[in-house]
Amino acid sequence: MNLYRIEVEIIDVNDNAPRFLTEEMNVRIMENVAPGERFPLNEARDPDVGTNSLQSYQLTPNRHFSLVVQTGDDGTKYPELVLERVLDREEEAVHHLLLTASDGGDPPRSGTARIQVTVVDVNDHAPVFSLSQYQVTVPENVPVGTGLLTVNAIDPDDGVNGEVTYSFRKITPKILQLFQLNSHTGELATLEGLDYEESGYYEMEVQAQDGPGSMTRAKVLITILDVNDNAPEVTVTSVSNSIPEDTPLGTVIALFYLQDRDSGKNGEVTCTISENLPFRLERSIDNYYRLVTAKNLDREILPVYNITLKATDGGTPPLSTETHISIKVADTNDNPPAFPHSSYSIYVPENNPRGASIFSVTAQDPDSGENARVTYSLAEDTIQGAPLSSYASINSDTGVLYALHSFDYEQFRDLQFTVTARDSGDPPLSNNVSLSIFVLDQNDNAPEILYPSLPTDGSTGVELAPRSAEPGYLVTKVVAVDRDSGQNAWLSYRLLKASEPGLFSVGLHTGEVRTARALLDRDALKQSLVVAVQDHGQPPLSATVTLTVAVADSIPDVLADLGSLEVPHDSDTSGLTLYLVVAVAVVSCVFLAFVIVLLALRLRRWYTSRLLQDSGGVLEGVPPSHFVGVDGVRAFLQTYSHEVSLTADSGKSHLIFPQPNYADTLISQESCEKNEPLLTSIDFHECKGEAQSIQCGFED
Repeated sequence: MNLYRIEVEIIDVNDNAPRFLTEEMNVRIMENVAPGERFPLNEARDPDVGTNSLQSYQLTPNRHFSLVVQTGDDGTKYPELVLERVLDREEEAVHHLLLTASDGGDPPRSGTARIQVTVVDVNDHAPVFSLSQYQVTVPENVPVGTGLLTVNAIDPDDGVNGEVTYSFRKITPKILQLFQLNSHTGELATLEGLDYEESGYYEMEVQAQDGPGSMTRAKVLITILDVNDNAPEVTVTSVSNSIPEDTPLGTVIALFYLQDRDSGKNGEVTCTISENLPFRLERSIDNYYRLVTAKNLDREILPVYNITLKATDGGTPPLSTETHISIKVADTNDNPPAFPHSSYSIYVPENNPRGASIFSVTAQDPDSGENARVTYSLAEDTIQGAPLSSYASINSDTGVLYALHSFDYEQFRDLQFTVTARDSGDPPLSNNVSLSIFVLDQNDNAPEILYPSLPTDGSTGVELAPRSAEPGYLVTKVVAVDRDSGQNAWLSYRLLKASEPGLFSVGLHTGEVRTARALLDRDALKQSLVVAVQDHGQPPLSATVTLTVAVADSIPDVLADLGSLEVPHDSDTSGLTLYLVVAVAVVSCVFLAFVIVLLALRLRRWYTSRLLQDSGGVLEGVPPSHFVGVDGVRAFLQTYSHEVSLTADSGKSHLIFPQPNYADTLISQESCEKNEPLLTSIDFHECKGEAQSIQCGFED
């Protein structure tokens, strides 16, 4: 087998049309590209050969483009788009062209492709504002965030070149705080509240800028309208925080300035204060006012004045401001201390402790500070020749009154003091008050027995009672006084002890000693009675007296029995010694001498002699009850009194005979002034046989 080479030539026929790879081609050309610039296009493919292959390209006619065909080394034809005129995107942004590729066959075939030429924008236009100057008028009380106006700028460029943003240009920091500009919409709004008083208008510049940076400017004017949004302001330029209460009328107390930041009627201000204050307002210059005193001040009535200044503007509605001023009234010493009462009565029990507080006075001084500091003192005076300061003292700071002595009601019953209260002002003022101290009686004194009293010679007094005395016969009367007063001096008498119970009785209130029954022969000659006298104080005090009653029908009977009388030996007499006996004897001798001298004086008087003659020296007819003791003359409360004094265990006795007294009370002043003798002297020398010794005493 052999291989032979055969060549077969296939003759081409025009059975394929030129064909572009894509049916549409996109070309982007900057609008600022200079004419003559070429832009390659996609070539068409035709599988035929020879004249049947691609032969030419054609472009639809237009003003801006033309077509140039380039042939490569391999014979391939490449179309190119040539820019004939400057493009303007703002005039025509997209150009649509049709490219046709034709072959040389018969009949010829062709293929087409669409060309879309997009003019790429170039920032060849700056933004343009609709107005060169924007103006707006707004009230100052517009809410925060309110849109005032909107600026608008137009840029014909496309895309970023035509995107306009807004901003402020060359403005103050204050405007930046008050206003905000929306960078996209151009709306101008408030960030804070507007204040006409700060600025009545605002001027600013805004700018519009596109993406690449082209910009333009416009002016914005904002006018602020005033509203009554500011209350008046009160500025106190000078004020006296403290003024004396004796400040003269018309004295300037404070200066202050009024202002209102609003304008027109909104800024017209009037000022007032309360009408019930002792001050008034006076206008000075411009908006200056002064506060002056219009009435006299008195710190004691009102020490502090809280003044309210009310400033009101003329707006609608009006606004007002209140300013408070506190003014203290300084004290002056214009008030003396004052006591609540004009006088005081103080009742102090006697025997009060020395140095004890007995009363307290207080004086009020309505002043203040040193002017109100009160000191107390007692006015100088004397009481019973002694200075007042020796009886009482007063604490100068507290006004407490102290007793320096223990008061005695029996010495004085009332004291009068004058207390002076003096302040510490300059000059000091003072006031006085009267104090009356009444000493209240206390039962501090026991009853004092006036009758019968113990004889001064030491003998024992004896009362006489006839044996024939009927029941109720008045033997004697115990007389006692109490230096106290009132109930403390009310005395009662009672028989405490008797040698013969039931024989005698004592009047409860009179002190009269009377026979309770008839005397019997068996009754002893000597009767001993102990009478107690008691007051009605709390606790009660008492005193006792011992009475010796001699029971006999006549004086001779008494004398006959004198030797047999013995003084009862009780616990008090059992302790007598020889010294006591000697003392009694001496006293008896002295008393005897006194009686002799007194008898000699009495004998000179005629009426004594006459009286002795009338009596005839006989005592038998005189009742025993007509004799009284010498010490009993202080109180005769019965028709006749008598006293027989005996000396225990001795031969001496004295018998006293008084004149009759017809009163049941103490001797009156008239009886004391009579020239009659009080006592009658009788000589008992005839009785020597019946008794060893008898002494007779008498007094004026």
